[in-house]
Amino acid sequence: MRLKFYIIFTGLIFIFGSCRKADIPRPYGYFRVNLPPHHYRTIDTLGLPYRFDLPQGVQLIDRESRGEKYWIDLKYPALNASIYCSYKPVKGDLINLLEDTRRIVYKHSIRADGINEKVFENPSKKVYGILYDLKGNTASAVQFVLTDSTKNFFRAALYFNNVPNKDSIAPMSEYIREDIIRMMESFEWKNGK
Repeated sequence: MRLKFYIIFTGLIFIFGSCRKADIPRPYGYFRVNLPPHHYRTIDTLGLPYRFDLPQGVQLIDRESRGEKYWIDLKYPALNASIYCSYKPVKGDLINLLEDTRRIVYKHSIRADGINEKVFENPSKKVYGILYDLKGNTASAVQFVLTDSTKNFFRAALYFNNVPNKDSIAPMSEYIREDIIRMMESFEWKNGK
């Protein structure tokens, strides 16, 4: 009788235990970020040797007070991101400036899944450059350089102020990348500088 009871009890445990749903691992979820439509204004009030279209809602911070003439930061407070922009006059050292940029970009190759380079040219404004798209969990998602190849050199890099995770920052990175493309297309050197 006891043996029958144990067999029936064990059978009931298996029957009722097998009726529940199997656990399925779920992917991580991220908060939705509502990105505003793109609106731009031209910056031309800081005495900089260049001008371009600046996205609305972006804070422009002049770094000249820290001894870096014509350097600026473009802060996206809502996205916790910044584009750090530097300017240098070309004094016969364009090759060195370009190579320094390339070296800085390719330092990210340790963490990057890939680095794409896209050449940019606007001969009517004498603006030439390279856009670097860095794929993967890199500290910087997009970087670029612009030059007139004789007098002016401008470099910029996008950084997020958090641990890089390509899945969580991808929508914001793509949103700012559109702003960077607009910035490059509208960029021009001021006369006399």
